[in-house]
Amino acid sequence: MKRILLVIAVITLYVLHQDFWNWRTAYPLVFGFVPIGLFYQGCFSVAAALLMWLLVTFAWPGHLEREIGPTETEEEAPK
Repeated sequence: MKRILLVIAVITLYVLHQDFWNWRTAYPLVFGFVPIGLFYQGCFSVAAALLMWLLVTFAWPGHLEREIGPTETEEEAPK
């Protein structure tokens, strides 16, 4: 279930990135000086960062975290 929700979140964020509804207007201004498209992209960036945190926290492959035994360096290798 967790994996399905993460996939839906990724697809939703992908679709929301195509913000065609803000292409032709700079109004309304957010906080009186920030164009709506810039504000939207800022919010989208925060949402993308949060989604990446969720993906790393809940969907990171466990086999990448297992320790590999010690390896010989060139200095320790027999000559």
